[in-house]
Amino acid sequence: MLPKPEPFVKPDMIFSVSDASALLKKVVETAFPEIRIRGELSQITHASSGHLYMTIKDSDAAINAIIWRGTPVGFKLEEGMEVIITGRFTTYPARSNYQIIINSIEMAGVGAILKMLEERKRKLAAEGLFDASLKKPLPRFPQTIGVVTSPTGAAFQDIQNRLRERFPVHVLLYPATVQGANAATEVTAGIEYFNRMNNVDVIIVARGGGALEDLLPFSEEIVVRAAAHSHIPLISGVGHEPDWMLIDFAADVRAPTPTGAAEMVVPTKISLIQEIDNLSHRLSSAFVGRLTNLKQQIASITPKSPKQVLMEQSQRLDDIARTMTLIIDTKIQSAHQKIDLMARFPIILETKFNSLNQSIMHMGQMLKSLSYKNVLQRGYAIVRDVNNNIVSTSAAIPAAIEFADGVLKLDK
Repeated sequence: MLPKPEPFVKPDMIFSVSDASALLKKVVETAFPEIRIRGELSQITHASSGHLYMTIKDSDAAINAIIWRGTPVGFKLEEGMEVIITGRFTTYPARSNYQIIINSIEMAGVGAILKMLEERKRKLAAEGLFDASLKKPLPRFPQTIGVVTSPTGAAFQDIQNRLRERFPVHVLLYPATVQGANAATEVTAGIEYFNRMNNVDVIIVARGGGALEDLLPFSEEIVVRAAAHSHIPLISGVGHEPDWMLIDFAADVRAPTPTGAAEMVVPTKISLIQEIDNLSHRLSSAFVGRLTNLKQQIASITPKSPKQVLMEQSQRLDDIARTMTLIIDTKIQSAHQKIDLMARFPIILETKFNSLNQSIMHMGQMLKSLSYKNVLQRGYAIVRDVNNNIVSTSAAIPAAIEFADGVLKLDK
């Protein structure tokens, strides 16, 4: 229980509103030159001036808080985040309330940080930023390597030393702070710079080990998105082996340390020499095997004497002659058959003519037997009128009578 301060204002003193406010402000600021408070953030507001306004609260109380523009903040502030703030109390006379000016802010323990990282990881994974389909293979022999890290940190020195030991290449450094409020922005700018200039074959984002809070810039959304969208292969070498930041999931390859990143990006001279020796041995073995096979093929060839060659060619000509004779005989036989058929053609034609004549005579006899002339020869006659129509009634006026031997005209 905090001790109760002794009052120093006498009951008979009268103050103006401004004097009372000024006195209260002085008392509060004197009593609380610095204080640390743990609570949950809410109502975070970004003012156009660059200041941040928020409330820090617990289940029973809430305090207004301000972070002036330029005050370093090492992570993104979010609603519901549990933090520990360090600052000083003051009052704001215009609204007659008190507030705390925040000088520094940190997450309240590893548990809160891990919870925040897990929620952010799920969100970014849902957007597809960690998909395996986005991963690009590292170049086998890069000519230039871009490194985004602090120029004064041990990480850059470790990378350079390991590259010189293994396979010296050209290194371009983009200097960036790797801890604090500006770290995420500068690391993002470095990744975007190399992608924009397209002047390196692979990018290494590196930082040595540290506390979880110190590594938080490499889990900021802007850094993760820049790594995922990089068209240049990117290796994440942040922290030590157990440390996992969200950039590790977005990078094409995750290295356990900055030194490990250098080892991944280039081979060793010894491994290259061994690989060349192995290829040389395989090539030599393949050549010797091929040569041995050709020698065996040559040895298996039995040379033929000129007489044997002539005999084989003569036999081949005999085969061709027999084949040609068979073809010619077949053609001649077919021609004889056609000639015989043509020789029998007049007989066939005469037979056809006789058959046609008989048919014509038969038809003529039938026509004659069916003709009305035969009826007239038996004593019948046909009576016709003036229009040559047959008269079949007595009322009609006959004009001619047709007999078998002619027509008799009747006078009117």
